[in-house]
Amino acid sequence: MYLHVYTHIFDAEFCDYIKLGWDHIIDVKAYDHLLFVMTLCALFTFNEWRKILVIITAFTIGHSLTLALSTLDYILLPPDWIEVLIPMTIFFTAMTNIVRKKKEAGEKTFDKAVVVNYFIALSFGLIHGLGFANNFKFMMGEDSSIIKQLFAFNSGLELGQVTIVILFLALLYTSTRVFNVLHREWTVFFSGAGAGLSLMMIIDVLFK
Repeated sequence: MYLHVYTHIFDAEFCDYIKLGWDHIIDVKAYDHLLFVMTLCALFTFNEWRKILVIITAFTIGHSLTLALSTLDYILLPPDWIEVLIPMTIFFTAMTNIVRKKKEAGEKTFDKAVVVNYFIALSFGLIHGLGFANNFKFMMGEDSSIIKQLFAFNSGLELGQVTIVILFLALLYTSTRVFNVLHREWTVFFSGAGAGLSLMMIIDVLFK
C-alpha cells in the first residue's frame, strides 16, 4: 500500500514538474532570482551560514505563498508591474548592503541584521512568487488539478535555490579563507553587481 502511495505521488508527471521548477531557477537567461538570492546572502560571512538559512527560508515562505495564490487566481497583478518590481527588490537589497556600516559578527542567529533581512526576504519573496506564477500558469495550460503540480514545481525551485546557496557559500569560503578577500569587499562586489544589473533591468522594462 505504501509503495502504491509513493508511486502515485512521485509519478512521471510529478518528476517532470520538479525538473521544470529546477530548470526555471537555474536558467541563467532568467537570472533575476539568482541575482536576488546572491545579493541577499552577500551581507553574511561563511560562519554565519545559519543566518543565511534563516533568510532563505523567509524568502521561500514568501514566494511559495504568492506562487500558490497567484496560480489559483487569488492575487492578480499586471505582468508589467511584476517585471519592474522584481529588479527593484534586487536594487533595494543591494543598496542596503552597500550603505550598511560594517557589522560585528555575532553568535545570535536572530541579531538585528538578520531580523531586518528576514522581513526584506519575506516581503520581496512575495513579489518574486508572482513572477514564478506567470511561468507556472503557462506550463499548466488548461489543467485544473494543480495542487500536486504546484508542490512539485515549487520543490524543484527550492532544490535549485539550495544548490545556488551551497555554491555561493563554497565560493565565499574559497575567496575569504583561501585568497584572503576581505568580507566587506565581497559584500560590495556582489551588491554592486546586483545593483548595476537590476538597474539595467528596470530601465529596460520602463523604456522597452
